[in-house]
Amino acid sequence: MLDKWEVEGLQTVGILLVVCSSLKLMHFLGLIDLSMADSVEDDFELSTVCHRPESMDKLQEQTKFTKKELQVLYRGFKNECPSGVVNEEKFQTIYSQFFPQGDSSMYAHFLFEAFDTNKNGSVSFEDFVFGLSIILRGTINDRLNWAFNLYDLNKDGCITKEEMLDIMKSIYDMMGKYTYPTMQDDAPREHVESFFQKMDRNKDGVVTIEEFIESCKKDENIMQSMQLFDNVI
Repeated sequence: MLDKWEVEGLQTVGILLVVCSSLKLMHFLGLIDLSMADSVEDDFELSTVCHRPESMDKLQEQTKFTKKELQVLYRGFKNECPSGVVNEEKFQTIYSQFFPQGDSSMYAHFLFEAFDTNKNGSVSFEDFVFGLSIILRGTINDRLNWAFNLYDLNKDGCITKEEMLDIMKSIYDMMGKYTYPTMQDDAPREHVESFFQKMDRNKDGVVTIEEFIESCKKDENIMQSMQLFDNVI
């Protein structure tokens, strides 16, 4: 049986990994320091890429990033992904460097699916900044909606126990076995049961977006931790 702190701790981690993983990706791309954004305007015009992003002025209108921040984001993205897009294999390779002692492939798959809004098997610079804009600059509702979409694997508008079990297993594979070495193999299933006891308000066996947002907003740890990442760039 899991201790209460272990149950609540990994539940909170499950929500916050959406933000933390994105920050790790930004750090990997060298995006945290704005001093590198001297003038990247020409990169949009001169780079030879398979996918050319929209103009920064248009992206600025569509996101909550400034033009300078978009320049920094584009430079880092282009340095790591010269073709202008990243496929799932590349995405998983990047994430494997964040969690070398665990298996991050399945969680990276789920996160890639959330960024790949066009479902074309690749994440473009636009996909990347649209997602980051929500995660880092969106309202609490925006961020929780994005997290819900990540966990709603078949995109039918609700989270089932099977979907949450897949998510919890991926988190456990990525970090749980090393962060919580005393946990038993059935720990992910116990977390799922705790998750549904907490969030499935009407006990119908699924968690809706309304139930998800309401429950997260009532969790002080989740709310405080999400706000720690405001304006990181």
